[in-house]
Amino acid sequence: MAAYSVPATGDPGLQPERTALAWSRTALALAVNALLSMRAGFVTGQPVLVAVGALLFAASGAAVAIGTVRRRQLVGNRLVITPPRGALVGVAAATMLAAIGGIASIFAEGAA
Repeated sequence: MAAYSVPATGDPGLQPERTALAWSRTALALAVNALLSMRAGFVTGQPVLVAVGALLFAASGAAVAIGTVRRRQLVGNRLVITPPRGALVGVAAATMLAAIGGIASIFAEGAA
């Protein structure tokens, strides 16, 4: 999937702000799940959960970076409609990792 762009009309409206807020919420959710996973890993002594938490922190930083690039794309002279494929795959993988980490932390808490 190639990025599709159109010329900017000059009034982007609230789209750049909504996009920036959405990426910020995604990064915050990833960071919170990273903290929860790391806490569960330290409390139960499971290094796998700590590693998942560290990966989620990295994914949170990536979400902030992608959100910044995306916001800049939306306020430029050309509106980029679709984000790069790598960004979509990365966010999907990070979301799946967060879900797996959350589920694993629940089972780890239940076993302790």
